[in-house]
Amino acid sequence: MAEQSLDEMKRVRLEKLEELKRLGVNPYPSKTKGVPIKIGKARELMDQEVEVAGRIMSWREHGNIVFADLKDETGQIQLWFQKNNLGENFKTLRLFDIGDIFFAKGKIVKTVAGELSVDIVDFQLLSKSIRPLPSKWHGVKDVQERYRKRYLDLILNEGVRERFNVRTKLVREIRRYLDDLGYWEVETPTLQPLYGGANAKPFITRHNALGHDFYLRIADELYLKRLVVGGYEKVYEICKDFRNEGIDQTHNPEFTMIEYYEAYADYHRVMDVTEGLFKHLAQQVLGKMEMEVGEKIIDISKNWPRITMVDIIKEKLGLDVRAVSVEELTNYCTENGVEILGGETKGQLIFNLFETKVTGTLVEPTWIIDYPKEVSPLSKGKWEEPEWVERFEGYIGGKEICDGWSELTDPVEQRKRFEADVKATRKDKAEAQQVDEDFLEAMEYGLPALGGIGIGIDRLTMFFTNTWLIKEVILFPTLRPDNEDIKRKRRKKR
Repeated sequence: MAEQSLDEMKRVRLEKLEELKRLGVNPYPSKTKGVPIKIGKARELMDQEVEVAGRIMSWREHGNIVFADLKDETGQIQLWFQKNNLGENFKTLRLFDIGDIFFAKGKIVKTVAGELSVDIVDFQLLSKSIRPLPSKWHGVKDVQERYRKRYLDLILNEGVRERFNVRTKLVREIRRYLDDLGYWEVETPTLQPLYGGANAKPFITRHNALGHDFYLRIADELYLKRLVVGGYEKVYEICKDFRNEGIDQTHNPEFTMIEYYEAYADYHRVMDVTEGLFKHLAQQVLGKMEMEVGEKIIDISKNWPRITMVDIIKEKLGLDVRAVSVEELTNYCTENGVEILGGETKGQLIFNLFETKVTGTLVEPTWIIDYPKEVSPLSKGKWEEPEWVERFEGYIGGKEICDGWSELTDPVEQRKRFEADVKATRKDKAEAQQVDEDFLEAMEYGLPALGGIGIGIDRLTMFFTNTWLIKEVILFPTLRPDNEDIKRKRRKKR
């Protein structure tokens, strides 16, 4: 739509707005004449008088008859305006447009063409639309425009709302499931004096009143564990996390996580709870256990196998990582396209090899367990194998859907892990776990054995809607600011 054409359309609509006011019509009333019901319900009430409200999506004038389509969050129905029924009020219809918010009253009938309609006896303008909607035929096709103006995406593109409805239902059912198991929902700080609980680069912000820099939370793990020290034996939080990292198909700098922790439980117990959660969500949100992931149908009702990282690498690649040296493993990674920075420990190499070459093959629901200690600074070590820890990740459709472990409860060992992680080889040193003295002090008072997990709500929604692009399941994803002035100047130069 050309800018001049848009300005002209807005001018015409503003003139209509002024004329409505001159006629004594309030174009933005505070309440409706009646009590509208949902359009989806109204469509079931044949030959009954109803009151409905919604947005005008089309407008067709035929002399003494006008047809319009009215849409709300449950559906759409045709409005049938007849001059014989409306008298002088019929004249005001010329002042209405596609996009207006509207109240209508009338009987549910079928037209001669067989279209279910509301035969209007009364109506009310609820909000005059000044800016015309994009052509319904063309919709909002530009991807960036859809994300920046999600409201238009929701109005014009079918199916978008349903994805976000699924997301809402997932969060609701997660709470129901954990509450029924005796977990307590809590809130922990978003602004933290020290970041931790994950390997990620933080966002930094200044607290003017305190004269101190704070970090936006990258994870809530360390605060939830403080609560376990304080006596909460089952605890969870659903919150926003912020990681100053790149944006790709599965990552957004601002995202939603749930983390839950259970005292006197190990990682096998947490896997049991989480597998039960996924099955509960499938049944309650989708009403079935068979799920579409990519082009495959996956049954999540079966027991999910638990396979060690060593065994899955051996099964998929024919390589026994226990039997090879660091040098041999480095050469193998180099020859097989696994990125090497130089200086990695054997545990880091094993993990990089797994992530690069194995994860994409894990289509059926699978728990991968027992990770190298070097890449799991918060996980409890295996007593009989100190170089490995009781950590797990869940994979479905080749995607990681959750990450958890038996939590490390030894404060002396935790300090060593923090210090080692700061020194570990990685692209960005800011991603390392920091030595959190306050958290270590809390641990020194005694942290009971416990298991915990983090699940990304965004990725969970991607999985349950078979939508493998994270921006499609976040209402307003993080984007580069759009400078309209610069765009206008560029157009003028052409």
